[in-house]
Amino acid sequence: MILVIQRVKTAEVIIDKEVYSKIEEGLLILLGVCKGDSIETPNFLAKKVVELRIFTDTNYKMNLSVKDIEGELLIVSQFTLCSDKGKNGNRPSFVNAELPDRANELYKAFISETQNIYDYKKIKSGVFAAKMQINLINDGPVTIILEK
Repeated sequence: MILVIQRVKTAEVIIDKEVYSKIEEGLLILLGVCKGDSIETPNFLAKKVVELRIFTDTNYKMNLSVKDIEGELLIVSQFTLCSDKGKNGNRPSFVNAELPDRANELYKAFISETQNIYDYKKIKSGVFAAKMQINLINDGPVTIILEK
């Protein structure tokens, strides 16, 4: 599983020209499920995300988590994160991405685990396999990549 985590002032998912979900200060999480990811992976990464200290304290040090600032999370599936990054040419291959049914299961497991360990009302998502547009204001910018 690969997560691209962006600290944001605001972010929204648009589907069919309509705002599907929106958050204010918090984290935008792009989530790719790769072949071989286990059911334990979402549990480990959900805890890591909620406790990741990338928000600044009063001394301008990255010491606070999204939980500490009572921020929101927007979780969006993105299979392209599991590409081979064009190793054998200029066109990436997505053979490392998990099959859709299994990927959706693990995507939902990540959302569910995040809701279990944090305030479920502060967690929004996109729609698995939908054509989405993401608008965001990156804060910092701060972008972290987590893999497991």
